[in-house]
Parts: sequence; C-alpha cells; structure tokens
Amino acid sequence: MSTIVLLAVTGLGLAALYFLVASGLSLVFGLADVLNFAHGLFLSLGAYATWVAAEHMSIEAAIAVGVAVGAGAAVLVELIMIRPLYTRTIEQVLVTVGLSMAGVALLQAVFGADPKPFPRPQWASGVLEVFGARIPVDRFVLIGAALLVFGALMAFLKWTRYGLIVRAGVENREMVTALGIDVRKAFTLVFAIGGAAAALAGALAGIYFTTVSPATGGSLLIFAFIVVVIGGMGSVPGSAFAAIAVGLLQQFVNYYGTSGAGDICVVALLAIVLLVRPKGLAR
Repeated sequence: MSTIVLLAVTGLGLAALYFLVASGLSLVFGLADVLNFAHGLFLSLGAYATWVAAEHMSIEAAIAVGVAVGAGAAVLVELIMIRPLYTRTIEQVLVTVGLSMAGVALLQAVFGADPKPFPRPQWASGVLEVFGARIPVDRFVLIGAALLVFGALMAFLKWTRYGLIVRAGVENREMVTALGIDVRKAFTLVFAIGGAAAALAGALAGIYFTTVSPATGGSLLIFAFIVVVIGGMGSVPGSAFAAIAVGLLQQFVNYYGTSGAGDICVVALLAIVLLVRPKGLAR
C-alpha cells in the first residue's frame, strides 16, 4: 500500500511539471497556431535565472526572478521572431527549432554542460508520512503549484476580457479578427503566460531533480508535447487530464516494469489517442 501511495504522489508530481510546461504550449498553439519548439528554452532560462538569483536572495524571490525572466524571454521571442512568421508555418518551426538549439548551446557555453546542484529550500526538504509512505515534500509543492496555475488560468480564461478573446480565438480566430479585435496583443499575452509557467516549471524541476542542466528543458518539452496532443490542442483542462495520465502511467510502468518501459507506454498511449480521437481527449 505504501509503495502505491508513494508512486501515485510521485507520478502526480511529475504530472504537475508536465502540465506547467504543456499549458502554455497548448494555449499558444490553440490561439496562434504556433508549434513553439523553443518553449523548453523558457524553462531552462527560468531554472538558470533562479539558480543564479538564489546566490543573492531567498529562494522564493529567486523563483519570482526566474518566472519574470521566462515571461520576458517569451515576449521577446514572440515580438521579434514569431510575429513576422504567423502565416508561414514551416519557417516558424525552423526558427523555433534553431532558437532552441542555439539557446542550449549558449547555456552550455555560459554555465557548462554538466548539471549544477540546485538550491533546495528548507520547506521542500522534509518528508510527510501518508498511509505509511514517506513522501518528499517537494512532490506536494509541485502538485500545489500546478493546481494554483490551473486555477489561475481557468479564472483568466473565464472571467477576463483577454481570456474571452483567447477562448474565442482558439475556436475561430478569423471571426475574432473580423470583429475588429486586435488578437496580436492576445498572442503576446499568451506567450508571456506560457513562458512564465514554463519558467516556474524550470525552477520547480531544479528542486525536484536537485540539479539544473541545459538539457532539462528539452527533455521535459518532449513529454509536454505528448500531453498537449493527448489532451487536445488549446484545451487547458485537457492538458491537465493528459498530464495526470502520462505522469502516473510513466511512474508505475517504470517501477513495475523494466527501465524505460514507462516512456514506451506513454508513446503507445499517444498513438492510441491519435488513432481513436485525433483531436485529443478534450476536443
């Protein structure tokens, strides 16, 4: 029983990381129709900004700095590199892939390729006993952060003017434009929200994995894309549901099966969803 509880909570913690990255990806693709392969770079920038800032301030303030850096980087990428290419899908993919590769190379040049020990706050270093299982507190921190972001995103989409524009744009961008609404501001705002969520995921991933490296963003981005496709492009609740399914499946299969079997099962789940519901579970 204790093993199952530990695996379940750890899987939910991993799902929380996937959701934080996938939520921004889902909104950006749903509204702007952009496959942003540089999204993992925002995660890495947030993680490294937090790591650097933690040497001069509390870890809480450092995380806020990392989130701000991720949001700022996302806005700059949207304004300078993505906005001129909104009608040119192939060029979008090439630019974001190239930016991702260049970003990883730049981080390696500045910080080195080896993982760096990430500072762990006191509040994330303890353990809690739940049904006989001793569970690290950082798992609950991840789950709590994902729940807060999910609630904030749903409130934004449901009760704010720009949230309504985003929802309408996801369903029919041409109609929103025909009504005289400038969706470009919504594009920039969605990129900023996605970059902030990814940067928060980077900071929390550093606490979760105890290290930070230039490759962290790319490895998490792969599973985030899987989550977005399974959940349905543009659906935040769909991404949340898919993240839970992927995180739990990966954790349990990796434990009870051979190493790496969980990743294979996740890809198999993606294939099944694409065959049965090509638009995702929530569409």
